[in-house]
Amino acid sequence: MSPLLKAAILGIVQGITEFLPVSSTAHLLIGNRLLGFDDPGGVFTTMIQLGSIFAVMWLYRQKIVRIVSSLGADPDARNFAIAVIVAVIPLLVVGALFSKFVKQVLQGSLTIIAVAFIVGGVVMLVVERLRPHADVLDAERIPIGRAFLVGLGQTLALIPGVSRSGGTIVAAMLLRVDRPAAAEFSFFLAMPTMMAAFAHDLVDARHELGAARVEEIAVGFVMAFIASALVVRPFLAYARRNGFAPFAWYRIGLGLVMLIAIYAMAAA
Repeated sequence: MSPLLKAAILGIVQGITEFLPVSSTAHLLIGNRLLGFDDPGGVFTTMIQLGSIFAVMWLYRQKIVRIVSSLGADPDARNFAIAVIVAVIPLLVVGALFSKFVKQVLQGSLTIIAVAFIVGGVVMLVVERLRPHADVLDAERIPIGRAFLVGLGQTLALIPGVSRSGGTIVAAMLLRVDRPAAAEFSFFLAMPTMMAAFAHDLVDARHELGAARVEEIAVGFVMAFIASALVVRPFLAYARRNGFAPFAWYRIGLGLVMLIAIYAMAAA
C-alpha cells in the first residue's frame, strides 16, 4: 500500500472520529501501527486534525460571522467568545508543560490507550445515567466559570484514548449543559485548541517537512476535511435523539479487545 493511500485512509479515520467522543488521536495511533505508517513525533497525526477543524468552521461559518460581527452589541455573543477563550487556556498551559511527555511516553503505550478507552466509556455511561438536569440549553449562554471547568476537562484529552470531545462534552453535561449545547461548545472549543496544536507542531517539525511528508499531510488533511464535514451534523442529530451511550459501549468494547490482543502478544 502506498504512503499516500495510507495517508488518505488515516485522514478518513481522523475526520470520522475527531468530533465523536472516541478519541481521534488514539484511533490514528492504532491506525498508524496497523498500516505501518511512519509518523515521527506525531506530526502527521496533529496536522491533519486541522482539516477537521476547517470542516467545522465551514459548517458553522454563518454562526462564526454572526458572533464576530455582533460582539459589540450582543451580550450572548460576547459571553460565548469569552467562554471559548477561557476554556482553551487550561489545555494550552498543560499542553505546553507536558507535550513532550505525552508524545514520547503516553502515545507510545497501547495499554494506556486501551485503559483510557474503557475508563472513559464507563464514565460516559455513568454521566449519561446520573447527569444533573440541564439548565443551559444554548452553547452561547454557558457561564464563564463553567466554561473554565469544561476547559479543565479538555486537558484530560492529553492522555491518548480519553478523547478531547468526550472530555469536554462529559464535563459540560456534569455542569448541567444540555447534550447538543455541550457538543456544539466542544466543536467551537476545538477550533483554537487544534490550531494552537497545529502551530506548535509546525514550528517543531519545520526542518523535517520534506516534499513526501508534505504530500502525505495534504492528502490526510483533505480527507479529514471531507469526512468531518459529512459527520458533524449527523452526529449532533444522533446525540440529541440517543445520547452518548452507544459511543461509550464502543469504547469499552474496543478497549477490551485491545487488552486481550496485548496480553496474547505478550504471552506468545
